[in-house]
Amino acid sequence: MKTPPLHIALVSDTFAPEINGVANALAHLSEGLRQRGHRVDIVRARLPADVAGQEGVDLSPVTGWPWSGFAGLRWSRVSMHKLWRRWRGQRPDVLYIATQGPLGVNALRAARRLGIAVVSGFHTDFAQCAGRYGSGLLARALTCYLRGFHRRTALTLVPSLSQRLELQRRGFERVELLAHGVDAHLFNPARRSRSLREHWGLGPEDLAVLHVGRLAAQHNLDLLGPCLAALQRASPQRRLRLIVVGEGPQRDVLAQRWPDAVFCGGQRGEALAEHYASSDLCLFPSLIDTLGSVVLEAMASGLVVVAFDQAAAAQHIRHGYNGALAMPGDSAGFIEAACWLFEDHESVRRVRLNARHHALQQGWPGVVERFEEYLVQACLAHGAQGALDRAYP
Repeated sequence: MKTPPLHIALVSDTFAPEINGVANALAHLSEGLRQRGHRVDIVRARLPADVAGQEGVDLSPVTGWPWSGFAGLRWSRVSMHKLWRRWRGQRPDVLYIATQGPLGVNALRAARRLGIAVVSGFHTDFAQCAGRYGSGLLARALTCYLRGFHRRTALTLVPSLSQRLELQRRGFERVELLAHGVDAHLFNPARRSRSLREHWGLGPEDLAVLHVGRLAAQHNLDLLGPCLAALQRASPQRRLRLIVVGEGPQRDVLAQRWPDAVFCGGQRGEALAEHYASSDLCLFPSLIDTLGSVVLEAMASGLVVVAFDQAAAAQHIRHGYNGALAMPGDSAGFIEAACWLFEDHESVRRVRLNARHHALQQGWPGVVERFEEYLVQACLAHGAQGALDRAYP
């Protein structure tokens, strides 16, 4: 039976045009739901230079303030009563809360008072970040807080099987998988640009080593230096250059450390796709990423991806078949995996073809359909009023 049109509110501290994995995923999910006939409201932080409303999407910005240490991202703040009044007058059938800051908390409180079904997303594991950097007490407190938050929602959606198992181990309930997708038409090897490579100072036989992501200490960027040195030793006859796409607090420090690297800043759309396709190898040393957007975009672009065997990378990469994996935290293994792949040309060609083939099967339409099923499931379980009651009397 075709799902009736739903009124869905997506609540998040980040959304397009901000550049990060959560904003990218929500943009695809909201647009996909709209194309399937649903009404989608976005409640997110007001940007310093706010954008015009997007066709078919009702942007409902609220005030916000910057995240400490995360320039460009903003905590949103709006009172529970303001949300309650808004949703009492224009009642959604279901909420999807993507972030668990003050906005998410107040949205959850307002929805519970109004009897609206709520599905939550677990996109960033702040407790894991705190634990990895030595703050065990803070990690335990954050885990307790997040567990309590998600326990009050109908479902918690995570992007990888390993994340699901980890949350279940930590006592989270009703955790389901919603893997993220990739636009394999946009991210495509055909976008390889000789002129862009020449701009980078590279010829056809030279090696462009790409890193895409936020330039912050928590993403284990120190590993890039020794990995590049090892790759250069393994291929002394080829010119090698690090191509860095992204912004963050460590940019100036890294630019001083790697004077020969090309820092491209934040890229989006076709420009980002061209940067992927014009590279040869993607190094992804992060130990805290859960979304896997970079991994899938690089694979769709026909790149060899080297990552740690965890989260979304573990879900999408088969070592030696469509990429290379190292055990989490094994820096020497990460470097060895990168060098091993480039021992012969045939290995690189085979891995690239397999990576592209895998990415072709990870399109957003299937992800949106699965997301829709979770929202319907939450509505039915909650006994929500509105479109579903009319469709399923």
